[in-house]
Amino acid sequence: QLHLVQSGGGLVQPGGSLRLSCTASELALNYYAIGWFHQAPGKEREGVSCINSATDEATRYIDSVKGRFTISRDNEKNTVYLQINNAKPEDTGEYFCARPIYRGRPCVLGADGYDFWGQGTQVTVSS
Repeated sequence: QLHLVQSGGGLVQPGGSLRLSCTASELALNYYAIGWFHQAPGKEREGVSCINSATDEATRYIDSVKGRFTISRDNEKNTVYLQINNAKPEDTGEYFCARPIYRGRPCVLGADGYDFWGQGTQVTVSS
């Protein structure tokens, strides 16, 4: 299957950490930019971070997560991670990874830059 499969997430206390994973069983993710998106309850889906293909692995972050979120690749495991540190209640919501249809496209934080999406994983930041 060419789907993106997500794992990780769950309940974390404010200030805590957790890691989200995005992988695919029959698709080499290293050729593609990958984006991570956050959808808070009742709000639009928002790009929080993205990473270019393994060619240069340049990254982008929205201001609200800079210094707290880290996106990375493990090409041997065909997985892209989103590490969330110093979690805040406003980080609560559904998280999605996504990839564009074409290889080599630079990553963007806009949802219209992506064509295939993971199933989503819930993150709840609460004490």
